[in-house]
This record gives sequence, structure tokens and C-alpha cells, in this order.
Amino acid sequence: MSKRWVVYLAAAMLAGALGGTLLGPAPVGAVAREIVELQQSINQLIQGQKDMQTTLAQNAAVDKTLMEQSMDTVNKLTGTMMALQKTVQDMQANSGARLDTMSTQIQGISDNLQETLARMGKLNQQLTDAQNAIQGIDAKLASNAPPPVATAPGAGAPGASPNGLPPIPGTPAASSAPPAAAPSADLLYSNGLRDLNGKKYDLAAQEFGDYLKFYGSTDLASNAQFYLGEILFAQQQYQQAIDAYSKVIDNYPKSFKLAPAHLKRALALITLGEKSSGVSELRMVVKSYPGTDEEKRAKAKLQELGVAS
Repeated sequence: MSKRWVVYLAAAMLAGALGGTLLGPAPVGAVAREIVELQQSINQLIQGQKDMQTTLAQNAAVDKTLMEQSMDTVNKLTGTMMALQKTVQDMQANSGARLDTMSTQIQGISDNLQETLARMGKLNQQLTDAQNAIQGIDAKLASNAPPPVATAPGAGAPGASPNGLPPIPGTPAASSAPPAAAPSADLLYSNGLRDLNGKKYDLAAQEFGDYLKFYGSTDLASNAQFYLGEILFAQQQYQQAIDAYSKVIDNYPKSFKLAPAHLKRALALITLGEKSSGVSELRMVVKSYPGTDEEKRAKAKLQELGVAS
């Protein structure tokens, strides 16, 4: 369009020059010179327009190339961000599973340590009693007391031992152990933890169940009940898991498994769709057990659900 106007302008100028030549008495040489100069100006204008069009075309090509490169870069960055996001999500999921497993293992080690310390205390007390008894016997043997009157085998003073020596203090008169067919408490509990960590859930459930059956009044009974809930939770039997956790909370009010039982019961409720009850339980964990790992996990779950703690 601009080229056309330039041509029109040049034609008008040429026509004006010719008209002036025809109308005025200008010399012929001067008119020819003006025509030549006019043609040169027109040529310069046309060349300038061509140069401008070429420059614009080159700039447009450069802009297009830069735009395409920018789009490619944005697409690559978007793909990289999506891959990173998926990797982070996978890492979070795997970390959560590993943390749950490690938490169970650490709890089992802590339980074993506490039980070992309790047994060591009892053994230490029995050793002390035995040492005191031996010292008493040595003192009597070293004294000048006359020898005891011989009696028939098996006869002696009431409460005396068959060899005629006084009974050792602290030695029970009769054992009050569970039936002979029952495995030991240590064996049942340690086997249950081993099979739980090895994901042999049916076998672990049987062992913890037997522990509660034969040793339901011991300090570790609440732990065995809690691990029954963990087994059911791992098997996605969430309603039965809720019942097992509730037994820990209701039957063992002094157990240090109360916070984990409340937390896992809340997670099971939420999984079953009972969000309101689960959220209330999570908030109770945050309020009642500050500074614990259960409080941190409860806050994280509340944040995931989009509710305030």
C-alpha cells in the first residue's frame, strides 16, 4: 500500500514538473535535469521502502525464532517440574511407609529393653537375697553351736529344707507360673515382634493373642494389644483395628501406647469415611500429647485434610 502511494506521489511530482515545463518558459536543460533528479528521488524512496520491508521481515523471523525457543524452554521446564513433583510425592509416600516401619521396630526394641531391665532388677534382688542367705549359713557354721540332733531322713522343723538348713530368703514356696504348655512370656513377645516386622501377620497375631491370654496382667500386655491393632491396620481391616486400639485406650489407661493408639484409631476412622470423628481424635492427640511424634503426625494429617488443628 505504501509503495503505491510513493508511486502516486512520484507521478504527481513528474506531472507537475511536466506541467510547469509546458506552462512556463523554463529552459529545456533545466527541465530535463529536474526530471532526472525527480526520478532519482523516486528510486531512492522505492529502495528505502524495500530495505525497510526486508528489515521488518528479518526482525519478524528473529522474533518468531525467539518465541519458538522460549516456548520449547517453557515446555521443557514444565515437564521437568512435573517429573520433580511426582518424584517428591513418591519419596514422601515411601518415607511415610519407612517411618511407620521404623517406628514399629523402635517401639519393639524399647519394649524389649524395658522388659530386660525389669528382669535384671528381679535377678539382682534374688542374687542379693541369696548372698544374704549364704552369709547367714556361713555365720552359723562358724559358730560353736552344738551339732543338730540326727533325725530321720525327711523329718525336720517346719519350714526347714530337706537338708536341715533354713530356707533361703526370697525363694518362693511354690511357683505360680502359667500352665506348663504355655510358652514363656519373653518367647511369645519377641516372636510376635519378629513376625510383625517380617510381615507374617497371621503368625504374629496368634503370638500376641497367646501373650494376652497367658500374660494379660504384665506390663507389656498393652503393647501386645496395640500390636494386634497394627496387624489389623496393615491388613486393611480398619473396623477391627479400631476395636483393638480402643481396648488399649480403655483397658490400659497408664500405657505409653495411648498416644499411638489414639493416632492410629483416628487414621482408621478417616479411612472408613468417618472424617468428623477422625478429625476430633487427631485434634485430641495434638492437644494431649504435645512434643511427641504422634502430635507431629496428627498435625500433618490435619493439614493434609485442610482443617485447622
